[in-house]
Amino acid sequence: MSGSPQSAGVSTALLTDRYELTMVAAALADGTAERRCVFEVFARRLPEGRRYGVVAGTGRLLESITRFRFGDEELAALADVVDGPTLDWLAAYRFSGDVDGYPEGELFFPGSPVLTVRGTFADAVLLETLALSVLNHDCAVASAAARMVTAAAGRPLIEMGSRRTHEAAAVASARATYLAGFGATSNLEAGRRHGIPTAGTAAHAWILLHDDELGAFSSQVKALGPDTTLLVDTYDIRRGVELAVQAAGPGLGAIRIDSGDLGELARQARDQLDALGATSTRIVLSGDLDEYAIAALRAEPVDSYGVGTSVVTGSGAPTAGMVYKLVEVDGRPVAKRSAAKESRGGAKTAVRRYKPTGTAVEEVVCAAAAPVPVGPHDRVLPVPLIRGGEPVPDLPTLEGAREHLRAALVSVPWEGLKLSRGEPAIPTVFV
Repeated sequence: MSGSPQSAGVSTALLTDRYELTMVAAALADGTAERRCVFEVFARRLPEGRRYGVVAGTGRLLESITRFRFGDEELAALADVVDGPTLDWLAAYRFSGDVDGYPEGELFFPGSPVLTVRGTFADAVLLETLALSVLNHDCAVASAAARMVTAAAGRPLIEMGSRRTHEAAAVASARATYLAGFGATSNLEAGRRHGIPTAGTAAHAWILLHDDELGAFSSQVKALGPDTTLLVDTYDIRRGVELAVQAAGPGLGAIRIDSGDLGELARQARDQLDALGATSTRIVLSGDLDEYAIAALRAEPVDSYGVGTSVVTGSGAPTAGMVYKLVEVDGRPVAKRSAAKESRGGAKTAVRRYKPTGTAVEEVVCAAAAPVPVGPHDRVLPVPLIRGGEPVPDLPTLEGAREHLRAALVSVPWEGLKLSRGEPAIPTVFV
C-alpha cells in the first residue's frame, strides 16, 4: 500500500458530501444507525468503447480511511451542519468495519463488486464519497493508461500531464499511470511520495531564452551531459536536429518532437540522425497523444512517448462510473429498483473463470453466502483489505499492483485488447 508520508495525520473526514453526515444524524436519532449493512462499489457499465476497466487507487483509499477522523477543527466546521449528539458521535468515530475488494491492478467489468464495505450503517455510509472520489478518478486514469501501454507495444511511456489537471490529481494520476505500465512521470511529488521514476529536461521556453538554438542546446548538454533529450521543434525541425547533434555529438541521448505530423517527422528525423552518425539517438514524441495516436505511430521509428492531457483526463472518460450502493441490511438483501439505475441486492463475491491456457473466459458474480464452485483454473477476485477498521498486513505494493495488471492483461482474449468499440472483453454472469 503506497501512502503519503507528508500527509500523515491530516484528516480526510471533510472530503465528503454533507448528506453523508445528515443521514448519520437522522439514523442516530431514529435508532437505525447501528443496523448491520453491506455497501458495494461497482460500475453498471464501462465507458463507451471500452473493453475492460483497471482497479486503481485502493492503496490511496485505505490510507485515507485510516485518517478519516473528526478532530477539533473538523468538528468546529460542522457545528452548524449537525446537532450536538451527532458531533459527539463523530468525535469518537473510527471506521471499525471490514472491507474486501479487487486487488489493485485487477481488471473489472460491468457489475464487478470492486469494493465491499461491511459495518453499521453510520460506520459505512460515511465512506461513500471518499471511496468514490478516489476510485472513480484513479480507475479512469489507469484504464486509459493501460490502453496506451498496449498501443505502445513495448515502447516506454512518460506521464507528463501535471499542467493539465488539479495539483493533487496530478500526483494521483502519476501513480495510476505507473500502475498501468508507464515508465516514468514528470511530477516530482509523485516521485517522492510513491517512488515513481521521474523524467524531464527542458521546454520551448529554454530555447527561446537563448540568443540562438545552438546556444540553448550547448548549454543544456554542458549542464546535463550528452545523454540528455533536446527539444528540436521550436523553429525548423531539420535544422534543430542538425544543431542538436552538433552540440552533443553523435552520442546524443535523444531528441523530442512535440508538434506537427509526428509520424512523418519521426521518419525524417531518424534518417537525418543516422546520416549524421547519431544512430543510437532516441526519438521521443509528445504533443496531444492518446491511445489512438500512439497505435497509429506503431510502425514509425519512435523510441518512447510523452503523454499528458489525454491520460490524466481518462482519455475521454474522466470517471469510471462507479457507484456505492447499500445492498444488505441486517442480513436482508435490499436493492434499488429504478429502471435506469437498478442494482442487485445482497452481498456478493466474484470468480473469474479461465481456460487451461490461462485465457479468461467469464466473470461470475454470485451471492457471498452461496459462492459458486471454483474450478482448478478459476480465481476468487475479492481479497481482504480491512478487518476491524485496520488495513490487513502485507497488502500488495504499487510495484506488486503493476505486475498484477501486467499478468491480468495477458489473460484477456486478444480481441478484448482492441481499441475498436465492442463488448466487454469477457462477459459478466450473475447467478
